[in-house]
Amino acid sequence: MEVIVSLVNQVNSLVWGVPMLVMILGVGLFLSVGLKLMPVLKLGTGFKLLWSGRIPEKDADVKGQISPFNALMTSLSATIGTGNIAGVATAIAVGGPGALFWMWCTALVGMATKFSEAALAVKYREEDEHGNHIGGPMYYIKNGLGSKWAWLGTLFAFFGAFAGFGIGNTVQANSVADALSSNFHVEPWITGVVMMLLVGAVLMGGIKRIADVAGKLVPLMTIFYVVSGLAVLVVYIDDIPAAFVLVVKSAFTPVAAQGGFAGAAVWAAIRYGVARGVFSNEAGLGSAPIAHAAAQTNNPVTQGLVAMLGTFIDTIVVCSITGLAIVVSGAWSSGENGAALTSYAFSHAFPIGNYVVAVALAIFAFTTILGWSFYSEKCVQFLFGVNAIKPFRLLFTLVVPIGAIAKLEFIWLLADTLNAMMALPNLIALLLLSPVVFRLTREYFKKQKALAAQKSM
Repeated sequence: MEVIVSLVNQVNSLVWGVPMLVMILGVGLFLSVGLKLMPVLKLGTGFKLLWSGRIPEKDADVKGQISPFNALMTSLSATIGTGNIAGVATAIAVGGPGALFWMWCTALVGMATKFSEAALAVKYREEDEHGNHIGGPMYYIKNGLGSKWAWLGTLFAFFGAFAGFGIGNTVQANSVADALSSNFHVEPWITGVVMMLLVGAVLMGGIKRIADVAGKLVPLMTIFYVVSGLAVLVVYIDDIPAAFVLVVKSAFTPVAAQGGFAGAAVWAAIRYGVARGVFSNEAGLGSAPIAHAAAQTNNPVTQGLVAMLGTFIDTIVVCSITGLAIVVSGAWSSGENGAALTSYAFSHAFPIGNYVVAVALAIFAFTTILGWSFYSEKCVQFLFGVNAIKPFRLLFTLVVPIGAIAKLEFIWLLADTLNAMMALPNLIALLLLSPVVFRLTREYFKKQKALAAQKSM
């Protein structure tokens, strides 16, 4: 077993090393430039489309199963998770406050990546035997790049299917069990059984039920956490300007050891900021477009504009709340790490802060299980066909309590590795299909400009 752990550790260091981080940022930057910074400039347009896409489409000619709004909520259900609470805290604990700055940079270029992923997912999606629309990297690789690249799509589906059982299931269940046990003294096996029943009840209803639950739960849980985080910032409102200065300064200069903080070089801030940023918002990993492929739309660009909001909401909003709370409270130099560091920051602002973090972590992790179940299901369907869907759902549900009670150090490591390996086929496909993305975007905005000119006449 030690040999296997050592081998996976070596692979993990490679796939999350400098080449991978440079590739993720490089592809995002390339797409941002090719799109002429459109994702950032058209942020308002994205929110307008999201608001208008709340109601399911009644037009029979419009393809897809779920509203554009619920497609984003399904994506966010998987994206907003332990990474927003524990991941941000880990980045700051190891890389210093400057890690938050590099998370922001990752998000700004990641918006272009997420836009491109969703646009391609809608453009190249298929309809399965049950009449459901399915898509994602494996389909835009197969249908966009042709049969000679089919192996790359199969590789993505293989990594995605297995990553879901780790990062999207057992790891999340373990986080919920730990949070409830530490703060509310609930036995892990009880948490596991209850979660299994809840997950099973949702999963057996397929994407429509997952989307319905996500459409209601995700906005509520996000508002709850953001309001709680803002309450922390209000307590330390006088320290906010200095915190921003510290974040920016620490992004470019080494941070000396102080308190329980061991000190960090600039490289540590960049590495952990980018790695945890990508882990949190999943831009470039290829998971989110699987949800967006089911959206009720005939226009790839409009869904891309909605999809890019996922990165903005996840990192610029939610991760920033966590990161700033940790910095302004001074908790970053306490020596704590992970979710315990976030709890430390919140509890120093108000007495029930640790309970707020525990509840948020539990809900975030639960919805992550739901979102990732759909991602992995579509990967399994791509590999084995529609007959594999029900057995997969049953197996995915039964694994939940195992995750709640097991020791998962190795599973965390393996899941992190598989997560990164999903990104490789996806990033290659995004580069090769970027001309398609640029063309679709030009045509869409040219048409919108012509329509606006006609209305003004």
